[in-house]
Amino acid sequence: MKKFMLNIQLEGLDNETRMKLLPREQELVKEMEQEGTLVDTFIKLDMSGIFMIIMATDPENVHSKLSILPYYPYMKIEIIPIRVVNSVNQ
Repeated sequence: MKKFMLNIQLEGLDNETRMKLLPREQELVKEMEQEGTLVDTFIKLDMSGIFMIIMATDPENVHSKLSILPYYPYMKIEIIPIRVVNSVNQ
């Protein structure tokens, strides 16, 4: 598994739909966090999208994992492979 940083912009998602889908979105995100697929999430200040760190085998696998989310059809996703540089505590 590799780590990917995702820059996700939500497009075409009106507030009413967002609020209707939000409980299920949060439930599935929590499950993904518990199973280790989703490492971290950061909500953009303007609420237009999120940054995520996700574990996957490749970009296609990223899409496969995210496709279960109710917000997925509204996501414009930029996928950036990353590697973590471990620092030594001094």
